[in-house]
Amino acid sequence: MSFDVSVVKKDFPLLSREENGEPLIYLDSAATSQKPQKVLEVVDSYYREINANVHRGAYRLAEQATTAMEDAREKVSSFIKSDRSEEIIFTKNATESINLVARSWGESNLNEGDVVLVSSLEHHANIVPWHQLAESRGIEVRWIPLTESGLFDLTDLDQLLDGVKLVAVSGASNVLGTVPPVRMLADAAHNVGALCLVDASQYVPHRPTDLAELGCDFLAFTGHKMCGPTGIGVLWGRSELLESMPAFLGGGEMILDVTKEGFTTNTIPWKFEAGTPPIAEIVGLGAAVDYLESLGMENVLDHEKTLTSYALQTLSDRFGNDLVIHGPNDVSVRGGVLSMCYQDVHPHDVSQVLDSHGVCVRAGHHCAKPLMKLLDVNATVRASLYLYNDESDVDALADALEATGQFFSP
Repeated sequence: MSFDVSVVKKDFPLLSREENGEPLIYLDSAATSQKPQKVLEVVDSYYREINANVHRGAYRLAEQATTAMEDAREKVSSFIKSDRSEEIIFTKNATESINLVARSWGESNLNEGDVVLVSSLEHHANIVPWHQLAESRGIEVRWIPLTESGLFDLTDLDQLLDGVKLVAVSGASNVLGTVPPVRMLADAAHNVGALCLVDASQYVPHRPTDLAELGCDFLAFTGHKMCGPTGIGVLWGRSELLESMPAFLGGGEMILDVTKEGFTTNTIPWKFEAGTPPIAEIVGLGAAVDYLESLGMENVLDHEKTLTSYALQTLSDRFGNDLVIHGPNDVSVRGGVLSMCYQDVHPHDVSQVLDSHGVCVRAGHHCAKPLMKLLDVNATVRASLYLYNDESDVDALADALEATGQFFSP
């Protein structure tokens, strides 16, 4: 059962606005998604009706706020098919989630000569924390190479895994759209005694997520890319790992007791949630989960596959060799992220002309400089598709690209 995109679009107030006298065409969901009316209303209702600090208030308002927050934790847990809601740690974004693992698990378990295996697809958030550990603890950061089409080259996987303690990879690339074989990598990591972390920022919003199928040990994602508010991220970890890891920050809810001699940490998840949490944002994330589940994530995935195929074909037919779209052509191994180079026009110039036609895209290195170097470009134009986009948005992108070519033609 599919959903009607024309109806879905009406759920997102911002998509009804115009830009430069043109209907707004929003193609930047890989940076942040738009928010449905339901999420906006839930966040507003929280502040209007039950705003209070959570967990320790004995009065009814505080109990209601606590219930709303913990209900959201249950929803997120169910959404990714976690067995235990206490394995859901709320952070402020996926970047913090990955850094939490690096600082807590990494500093306790990685020593000089140990290897963290990453890929050339990674966002800086899944590179820099490991570089920092390389500087402070002498670990090695090793790189999975890519094929020409942007897939993982795992020809020498056994050699790549030698000495590895952690495999840290994206569930889906924010530049090429590539969806790596996470389960195969997780199994291979476990076979050599290593763990697997997945940066699922571009995965969870776009396809059904089942932790048992992924087989990873840590999963990081963010609310604002999945129709939720900014300022709220999630780290899922296996309970036995989280329980063994030292607290990341100190103060507030993360303690059970404090004396002049020391402190006792709380149990998970609160052990990793120091200070007042972003309560309204957490409640809003719960509402976003409700919204996505009302559409059905299988339907979201099917819609995006169909639309990505249409986009790849349409842009290829209209622009041929004038437009390079990086990444695999097979939509079974890629998401709806289209990183493009158009003629010899700088991506920032392309983006500005598209904006004059009401088309919102991202231009730059997309926090993936190692990948840009591999592609031999400084930047790309990135159009990213989501559940509220349709063929008319792709056609508008193509028309605006054609206008760009005319604008810069001699």
